[in-house]
Amino acid sequence: MDVNFQKELDKRMNYWRDGDVHPSLLLHSCCAPCSSYCLTYLADVFDITLYFYNPNITDKSEYEHRFGELQRLVKEMPLPREVTVEQGPWEPERFFEMSKGLESAPERGERCVNCYGMRLTDTARVAADMGFNFFATTLTLSPLKDAKVINEVGESAAGKYPGGADYLPTDFKKNGGYQRSIELSREYGLYRQNYCGCIFSKRSAL
Repeated sequence: MDVNFQKELDKRMNYWRDGDVHPSLLLHSCCAPCSSYCLTYLADVFDITLYFYNPNITDKSEYEHRFGELQRLVKEMPLPREVTVEQGPWEPERFFEMSKGLESAPERGERCVNCYGMRLTDTARVAADMGFNFFATTLTLSPLKDAKVINEVGESAAGKYPGGADYLPTDFKKNGGYQRSIELSREYGLYRQNYCGCIFSKRSAL
């Protein structure tokens, strides 16, 4: 039976709300549009730090533009709890090394799964180093990405740092999350890219 990740998360969120508990969450952010809905959903419960680690964004100007939009969103969006932003290193060489031999792999194929693993493993490492209770990713908001696969990758990443942060499974596209992110992007005038970030996804978007 397939797990409804968002339904399970809703239950946990309601439990924390009822107990007025505010766990700490390192939320891997791929971009401002995806983060917009995720923040509105999570920020009343979690103490959130957004972690922008995306070596797949291999164009420096694109990387800086997306990070700038994320910073602007957090500054302008009224949220019930303070949200901070942490910038990871820009490491496109890691992405290209990981992609060797997978340049022609289809979107959502092995290259993409390995890319999720690279980003979420680093997020798990930072979460463990900084003492967060949980880590998660905004990647499950996209209707083009398989939440089951991403959550499996996230659980695997957490297992590499025993005693560190627990992975928080999500499927943010559920309950109209993706559509709400489009509305919020319009409201805040956010830059909405038409490709995930790497040169391979950019080619497929053309």
